[in-house]
Amino acid sequence: MNNSHGNRPANEPAKDYAPGSPEREELVKKLAELKAKPLEIPLIIGGKEVLTGKTSPVIIPHENKKDLGKFHKAGAAETEQAIAAAAAARTGWALTPWQERAAIFSKAADLAAGPWRSTLVAATMLGQSKNAHQAETDAACELADHCRFNSFYLAGLQAEQPRSPEGEKNALEYRPLEGFVLALTPFNFTSLASNLTAAPALMGNTVVWRPEPGAVYSAYYLMKLWQAAGLPDGVINLVPGPAGEIGTCAIDSPGFAGLNFSGSTPVFNSTWSAITRNLYKYKQYPRVVGETGGKGFIFAHNSCDPEALKTAMIRGAYEYQGQKRSAASRAYIPRTLWNAIKDDLVAQISAIKVGSCEDFSCFVNAVIDKPAYDSVKGHIALLKKAPEIKLLAGGGCDDSAGYFIKPALIETADPGIKAMQEEIFGPVMTVFVYEDDKFAETLKICDETSPYALTGALFARDTAAIAQGSAALAAAAGNFYINDKPTGAMVDRQPFGGGRASGTNDKVGWPHSLLRWTQVRSIKENLAPPKDYRYPFMA
Repeated sequence: MNNSHGNRPANEPAKDYAPGSPEREELVKKLAELKAKPLEIPLIIGGKEVLTGKTSPVIIPHENKKDLGKFHKAGAAETEQAIAAAAAARTGWALTPWQERAAIFSKAADLAAGPWRSTLVAATMLGQSKNAHQAETDAACELADHCRFNSFYLAGLQAEQPRSPEGEKNALEYRPLEGFVLALTPFNFTSLASNLTAAPALMGNTVVWRPEPGAVYSAYYLMKLWQAAGLPDGVINLVPGPAGEIGTCAIDSPGFAGLNFSGSTPVFNSTWSAITRNLYKYKQYPRVVGETGGKGFIFAHNSCDPEALKTAMIRGAYEYQGQKRSAASRAYIPRTLWNAIKDDLVAQISAIKVGSCEDFSCFVNAVIDKPAYDSVKGHIALLKKAPEIKLLAGGGCDDSAGYFIKPALIETADPGIKAMQEEIFGPVMTVFVYEDDKFAETLKICDETSPYALTGALFARDTAAIAQGSAALAAAAGNFYINDKPTGAMVDRQPFGGGRASGTNDKVGWPHSLLRWTQVRSIKENLAPPKDYRYPFMA
């Protein structure tokens, strides 16, 4: 990309919240402040707050007998209102110079990294049970990075123009899609919710946004952030509520122009099928972008650093309770290495403190809600009964005070079991121990076992093994890590996305993803138009 349009931003540095630090003191105060004032969260349509009277409580996952207030739920009627508000705002927003649009989201980045930082981090901790480190890197750093870098990428796209030889003037014009974009966002990342809505808006589109119930609390503060940054009314419209009702209403609208999605593979597949059935209604073929499931892997070679491997397994599998598409949930380890690290790995996992994210000494916190808790608990119960597995650590479940699951480590003799194939979305890692001389064969097993291809990691110090593993696993992960955990992608450094059943691999955190939300018009102006239809060959 031509970088003459300005200096490349730097990634927002993460604060460490160490004891005695000013950021920790501020965050503790903000947590107490937010818990003390329960919210009644409205829909926000065309900039106006809408109360439907149909409400659900906002439960604190790590204190499941308490709530943060309640949120009003949208239905088909409110979705239609949001579509109308998006349509009303579209013309003015599309005509807004791209520099002004970029300035709004750049301001949002500055607010998120500055005066809004503790609010966004605390809201993410309370509503989504993320510890301070996880919430900081998500709701402050990555959120600010997306806003800053997307604005930078947009400037770069505008600067990339076709050649204009003598006698003609050529230009590319980046126009928004003809209609609105539906954003269906997940509970696990505040930054992901912000980017799935803000990236299409930056390109001149208007958005109807349905967040997952587990993230409505932080979504409300995101809307307030956009408003504080100067985003015009109706550009992004917040409509929490039943996914089926809202999604069906939006996709049935002739004004539907695109889907920006993060969620499960089955839901994405069914949604895409519904869009396909409605193609005759739309003015254009809708843009369909999706990040879906994952079954992140860690593959170890005997030459790897054992301490680095153990740390990557623990962080990769159990940070944020494994509730990341990128989480490491399966590992392939040679027998000699496994025998050397097993006891210490089990001891470290068994010693992990599980509890409230407001207790800064806890590494693992609560899963998002009762359905998630029941699902992961059910997976663990079935695994305990399987004859081909050994439960080496964790697996205990207790929802008496919060939705807590102790991180589980499982060893299997069968690399084809469901725990090595299916997404569990909880703190569960399954290890297959392979014979030392079966490196190549086991690489093939890793590549072919799961339908997903989002993230994976290879641990080795032998350069030949790294080359062999990288080639064998080329299609197994859209984000591939060498001697690092397969999570924690950073904007502008590891553009994110995977293929196969993991999504459309549009590489969020890179200019490519913005092109999905624009119609590119090529314009030629002839400065010396011909005045005779005859060509020289006709003489």
